[in-house]
Amino acid sequence: MSEENKFSKNAEIFEWLSRFINLEQGYTPPSMRPERMQIIAKLAGHPERCGVSIHIAGSKGKGSITAMITRILMVEGLRAARYMSPHVTEYRERITLGEDFFDESVYLAAGDELRRLAEILCDPSTKEYKAMLEVSDGCSPEPTFFEMLTLYYFLCAREAKCDALVVETGMGGRLDPTNVVDSAVSVITGIELEHTEFLGADIASVAGEKAGIIKRNKPVILAEQVPEALEVFRRTALERNAELFYYPETARINNLRVSRSGTDFTLNFKKSGFFNEPIDLSIGIPGEIQAKNAALAILAVKKAFPAISAETVRKGLRGFELIARFEKISDDPPVIVDGAHTDISVKFCVKTFISLYGSGGVLIFGCALGKDDAGMAEALLPHFSYIVITTPGTFKASDPEKVYETFRRVRTEKIDGETELLCIKKTAEAIGQALNVAKKKKLPVLAIGSFYLAAEIRAFFLMKP
Repeated sequence: MSEENKFSKNAEIFEWLSRFINLEQGYTPPSMRPERMQIIAKLAGHPERCGVSIHIAGSKGKGSITAMITRILMVEGLRAARYMSPHVTEYRERITLGEDFFDESVYLAAGDELRRLAEILCDPSTKEYKAMLEVSDGCSPEPTFFEMLTLYYFLCAREAKCDALVVETGMGGRLDPTNVVDSAVSVITGIELEHTEFLGADIASVAGEKAGIIKRNKPVILAEQVPEALEVFRRTALERNAELFYYPETARINNLRVSRSGTDFTLNFKKSGFFNEPIDLSIGIPGEIQAKNAALAILAVKKAFPAISAETVRKGLRGFELIARFEKISDDPPVIVDGAHTDISVKFCVKTFISLYGSGGVLIFGCALGKDDAGMAEALLPHFSYIVITTPGTFKASDPEKVYETFRRVRTEKIDGETELLCIKKTAEAIGQALNVAKKKKLPVLAIGSFYLAAEIRAFFLMKP
């Protein structure tokens, strides 16, 4: 089979997957029960057990940490399968071998097995269908998009004979299909209110769902938390006899230097069981938050694979970059795209942006329905002279006119400034307008609010002659 035909067949697999109910696109799942994924994994012969797994949950930074862990493991010489969401350019970005796509033959073989398993799971005469029915709360027993995509990842990892699986949760943790893994180490990043219709309306409830990935008798690496979340994590770790390594008590960042080319820092360890000496590190993404993400990645890797050396860690993170994480895609004018889409992550990103490019620049903003547009507006408005609100792609539902009205209200009620606001629903036109203003006034541009907006802007620049 030619490479072109392989790619076409691969695209068909993802198109076929899209027929299943997809929470990411706003559909209500038929049921969210971990027993469903256990049934699915058992039918497949438990491909999630093909290698040592590290499981990452949290409200922000988990994609960066997942990618950093994977990079370090690959430098160590391990075959590490990486599972991340969402994708920015194409679905294969979610399921990779290290930073690269699997060989097309892996995607195809795993896809054929996936279809065979789906036929069994969707056949009312099979015991698996009946078992799914029993744990589906009276709803459809057929698997969801994310259950099947997660299974596809595990099948690809097994087909490629991977040694390690680095697994980012899709949403929450306790009920997430990825929680089928019996991870060697769990990592939980900072917690914010998100997906409240599924995870709960307060921080303690959200933390309780994220804490669901903590495994009995297995260590957990925990980012800095607000007190109500920290209490939940400490209690859960104690109940499960899971040794908890709380970042502020375990490591410290010194000599932090953030520039347009990246972030340099020294990581010191406060507890034994990691590295005896500080490690000098350099990553290619600017921002203090990325240094903290790197620290969590290092702690997790060292707990899962104790023999890994400091030199491997240094090599693994040297120059580390990731799509849509403070990614510079143009020099004239400077254009930075970032997938930050929560209140706190937006604040971190803007802090880095203004420290490197100054205040008063141009902002392109778009977010999906259900996001805290008011909180993000309050964080963004004081720092930009010109803001264009637009549609963050079509993958998720959005209402740019509502977001525009929110920004106008926040500007009037809470911000002492005269930021110019526009709403241009067509993304390409919004980008063009923002770039015209930036070039005319010699201003930098930040695009933020959604990974899907980042995808639209990256595509805009890639298509330019």
